[in-house]
Amino acid sequence: MNWNSWIRQAHRWLAIVFTLAVVANFITMAFGQPPAWIVYSPLPPLFLMLFSGLYMFFLPYFVETRDRI
Repeated sequence: MNWNSWIRQAHRWLAIVFTLAVVANFITMAFGQPPAWIVYSPLPPLFLMLFSGLYMFFLPYFVETRDRI
């Protein structure tokens, strides 16, 4: 498994974790004020997805530049 496929797989799993954290957040809000750790639980996977998503977004531009040289 090369580096690019590892990033893509990690991004997919982070998306699943993020979705589950958001769903848990909405479910706990239905029963009143949720604890702070549930409210902020979607943020770590979201920030990691930001970095992996930006990497995957800019990857074709860097590969294209490298192939031209």
